[in-house]
Amino acid sequence: MSMPFNADEVFEMAEQIERNGGKFYRAAAKKFPEVGKLLLDLAAMEDEHLKTFSNMRAELSGTEVEEPVFDPDGQAQMYLRVMADGHVFDVKADPVEKLANRDTPEEVLKMAIGLERDSIAFYVGLKQAVPGKAGKDKVEDIIKQEMGHIVILNQKLQDLV
Repeated sequence: MSMPFNADEVFEMAEQIERNGGKFYRAAAKKFPEVGKLLLDLAAMEDEHLKTFSNMRAELSGTEVEEPVFDPDGQAQMYLRVMADGHVFDVKADPVEKLANRDTPEEVLKMAIGLERDSIAFYVGLKQAVPGKAGKDKVEDIIKQEMGHIVILNQKLQDLV
């Protein structure tokens, strides 16, 4: 049986994803200076997403903080629970540790593309769980930006190959 989330918890998970993304990109930029500028630019974008989610969380009403998100079929709740439990990706894991086995810029870019895809998958579920007045449109904007990150990373990867 899945435990329901409230909007505050969902935004907290989103904030952690963005913190992890920024940390990952900064560490990768140090390890792979040949793609460092791109990775630092992406870290800055993740920082902006973190601010957006943090602001959205701060603007929640008392009811939205405590009440479970509306999900009559339970699908969004189950999906977010699977994501949060680390079955798709672990938001509590240190993203820098993932760089240990990466030896080339191409490997780190491929990994970054996968992490961006995981983030998008989470945000699609989050969008279903967020009330419109709590910023569903902002979540949609972040999904589009994360898709843009994949395009940027893929273009750089093609340049290197």
